[in-house]
Amino acid sequence: MSGFVEDREVAAPRAGISWGAVIAGAVVAAATGVVLTLLGVGFGFSSVSVHAGNNPTALTFTAIAAVWLIVVQWVSSFFGGYLAGRLRPNLSGVHATEVTFRDTAAGLTAWALAAVLTVVVAGSGISGLLKNASQAASHHVASAHVDAYALNVLFRSPQTSAETEPGRIMARRMLVEPVLAKAASGPLNSADHDYLTQLVSAQAGVPGDEAGRRVDAVIAQEQDAIAHAKQAADTARKSAAELAFYTCFSMMVGAFIAAIAGAIGGRQRDTF
Repeated sequence: MSGFVEDREVAAPRAGISWGAVIAGAVVAAATGVVLTLLGVGFGFSSVSVHAGNNPTALTFTAIAAVWLIVVQWVSSFFGGYLAGRLRPNLSGVHATEVTFRDTAAGLTAWALAAVLTVVVAGSGISGLLKNASQAASHHVASAHVDAYALNVLFRSPQTSAETEPGRIMARRMLVEPVLAKAASGPLNSADHDYLTQLVSAQAGVPGDEAGRRVDAVIAQEQDAIAHAKQAADTARKSAAELAFYTCFSMMVGAFIAAIAGAIGGRQRDTF
């Protein structure tokens, strides 16, 4: 009849993604990753000791860490992707290929959200750790030029009593520290070397040849300390670069596993 409007059933729009399932999978993936990472850290610290002489080399330790990163991403991404696909609502009347794609996308999105959550929570701590390590290495390189022991080696004298030594250390440091700092970073010219030799000879009361040998020994010691500090900083830089590459590779593995797990979870959901 013209006076009535025919009621028609309108199908509600169906979302292409279920954020509830994605968030659940992401939380599980992030939690699993944290647990497995802490487990790996525990095993890592348990395998080394400052008292043992057979600790694994840096290359071996890095290889083990890389393998464990892949395991962590594999397991955590599988659980997260599987749950995201399994918990996603079933879509009737949709082509099977489209359903598989949406399940795969749900698993991949859950992995991506878990990665973002992990970076937000742990990113500030990691950046702070790297910053502190860099500052410590720089401070070690900058402060390796002179110490109390070097002053003692240079100026120890049998004619000076132990009681008067502490009061003379600061004055001696102010005299020799700039010259030793220059010697630690490069070759020392003859004028500076003669100045140090004369200063040590006068302050310590030793002959010039003995003072020269002391100066040469201290300079060699400080240069060796600088070389070791630079080597340690370079080793830390290379380890950080390798860890970044391994982490990137493991995360790509995790993305692939999460997508496949989402499709597996969706297929099992539709079976029941």
